[in-house]
Amino acid sequence: MKRRVDSLTPEDIARFPVWRFTDDDTPDETYVSPVQPVPVSQVTGCIVGVPIRLANGTILPGVLGNLDPAQPRLTEHFLTLSVFRSDGAQFHLARYHDFDVAERGPSALASFLGLPIDEVFPITYDASSILAGPTDSLRGSIPVEPQERLTRSEIIALAVL
Repeated sequence: MKRRVDSLTPEDIARFPVWRFTDDDTPDETYVSPVQPVPVSQVTGCIVGVPIRLANGTILPGVLGNLDPAQPRLTEHFLTLSVFRSDGAQFHLARYHDFDVAERGPSALASFLGLPIDEVFPITYDASSILAGPTDSLRGSIPVEPQERLTRSEIIALAVL
């Protein structure tokens, strides 16, 4: 089963919580296939569907990308998050170093959810039931502001490690 990553629904994620980008660029590089069985130990090239918990306690379906249990600093700066609202609409959160952070950053996510920003962040997640690895590296939080802001050259250097 091959699907466009942007066509995945909360039901798809519930059925198959781990999806890997395909090696085949036909028709393009945005296609994913489910990975089974879980827990999955190799997460390179994967997205992971997990419930996320907003600061106010609300739990929503979420999709994480670039979660690297072996490299927490990489995860801190490159983790991606997509959030589903109850109506099925999806929001892709931009990271502080993304070009479109003004349009898709934390304030925009709060607006999308119809909540004040302090009821959204920090967002917590726990992927320990579907990924293999040290539990503390599979649980985390996404703050409204990063603990450390890297320069553009530091981001590039970290990305090519």
